[in-house]
Amino acid sequence: MAALDLLGRRWTLRVIWELHRSGAPIGFRDLQRRCDAMSSSVLSARLTDLREAGIAAPTDETTWRLTPLGEDLVTAMGPLLDWSRTWAEQR
Repeated sequence: MAALDLLGRRWTLRVIWELHRSGAPIGFRDLQRRCDAMSSSVLSARLTDLREAGIAAPTDETTWRLTPLGEDLVTAMGPLLDWSRTWAEQR
């Protein structure tokens, strides 16, 4: 239930997706831009949540990346992505 609570928070999945999609550490401002210019306070809160959960980590003072656990989460969400594509085609 704790994982579902974390993943259900607004913007959390988008932040995870953008960190994964970047393929390399990404800066706070670039990540904010990729997330449709969400507020800096919300992005900061989501990154803190993900850091505390061991899903994302800062690489230095300005960039972020997914941890191996975060990459495992993206892999685990693969079937949901497949399902969502099928669902979208049927709408």
